[in-house]
Amino acid sequence: MVPVQELNLRSTPIPGLVLLKLPVHGDRRGWFKENWHRGKMTPLGLPDFGPVQNNISYNSLRGTTRGIHAEPWDKFISLASGRIFGAWVDLRKGPTFGTLFYAELTPEDAVFVPRGVGNAFQTLENDTAYAYLVNDHWSPEAQAEYTFLNLNDQDVAVPWPIPLEDAVVSPQDRSHPGLSEVVAMGPRLTLVLGADGQVGKALRQEFDGDPAMEFADRTQFDIADSSSYRETDWKRYSTIINAAAFTAVDAAETEAGRSAAWKINAAAVSRLASTAVEHSLTLVHVSSDYVFDGSVAEHLEDEAPSPLGVYGQSKAAGDAAVSAVQRHYVVRCSWVVGDGQNFVRTMARLAAGGVSPLVVDDQWGRLTFASDIAAAIRHLLETGAAAGTYNLSSDGKPQTWAGVARDVYRLCGADPDMIKPISTADYAKPGTAPRPRNSVLDLSKIRHSGFTPPQGDLRLQQYLQARELL
Repeated sequence: MVPVQELNLRSTPIPGLVLLKLPVHGDRRGWFKENWHRGKMTPLGLPDFGPVQNNISYNSLRGTTRGIHAEPWDKFISLASGRIFGAWVDLRKGPTFGTLFYAELTPEDAVFVPRGVGNAFQTLENDTAYAYLVNDHWSPEAQAEYTFLNLNDQDVAVPWPIPLEDAVVSPQDRSHPGLSEVVAMGPRLTLVLGADGQVGKALRQEFDGDPAMEFADRTQFDIADSSSYRETDWKRYSTIINAAAFTAVDAAETEAGRSAAWKINAAAVSRLASTAVEHSLTLVHVSSDYVFDGSVAEHLEDEAPSPLGVYGQSKAAGDAAVSAVQRHYVVRCSWVVGDGQNFVRTMARLAAGGVSPLVVDDQWGRLTFASDIAAAIRHLLETGAAAGTYNLSSDGKPQTWAGVARDVYRLCGADPDMIKPISTADYAKPGTAPRPRNSVLDLSKIRHSGFTPPQGDLRLQQYLQARELL
């Protein structure tokens, strides 16, 4: 055996199917290789797929042929001995359905096979041992989710080195359907929690018609109820988007509200994070400017949390829990506006009624429209952006709440001077939660990811027009 001294990866025509060359170090005693090395392979682009089970198929005879099976998990395959002809067929829904790739493998080679790609091999030597790591446990229920393709399908036409009539093949593998009869394996689902809130409704609209999305309101999945977790088959999912939260900022300062805020924003989010880690899921979580005290002019993603009130404290605790998930996105927003009760709707109603309200004029920030949160989440997931925290709001000059109110009045045809500015200190009543004086978020990171936050003045006008509030 000629040793390969450098690990390298090669892509294939099947998306996600990756061929590897493994360094094999040998002498007259035999050889040694690092079969799976997370620290070396993932930086090169191999998914960190979280294997949980190791299987070995020993094949005593040359010409043993197994497959084509597409399984509901990812696999990392290599040889412990012998030589094979491997064949892989994409059996997932999508434009590459039916695509074939084949290669000869020795112990110097390995292949990463994503969920839904049919895997088959034919041994070219006696005493061949075929080993694979998988990221889910086999069970009779899981086997029911397999997708199979006939080894001799003429549409795919695998060029088996040893004709199938001369090969060792099980009766089951000879009887599988042809490509035209195969039911393609669909993707794992994305579960959206809190689907009845402002962000949840925007996510429904953003992903409308996408069969891979599943939406749950509190009656369908209560993030604070342990039974919701026990009754969910997490193997069906790849991603959780958490849009559920306790957002009653002033109520959080009461005894009952304090308990509720910590239960929903911290303890329940920690449970979601644990679930994501246990099942190798991506977790997306919507955060808040209230994790900061507002003492700096512009908040960066890596600024240490400094919450002033209970709501902010509970959100900061939830953010910390989510950050422990390997594949996570914390989308931190300020001054959220969507379908539901919010500041902009209130000002539009007051403008229509000719009311001259007192509005705080010493807290600074930018509006974040729920539709843009949904679009940004979609962008991060679809582009595979680096995990971490991303600030998000509209772009443009920061404003005070009174400045936003004046814009709403002007757009609604009312006199902006009807807005009466007032300081936070004068406006606050007993029981009012402390607010950050400055909620302006730096948007550089989300821009560098390829997402352009829209201008706030344009979004405000579009929001009012869409809801016939002008």
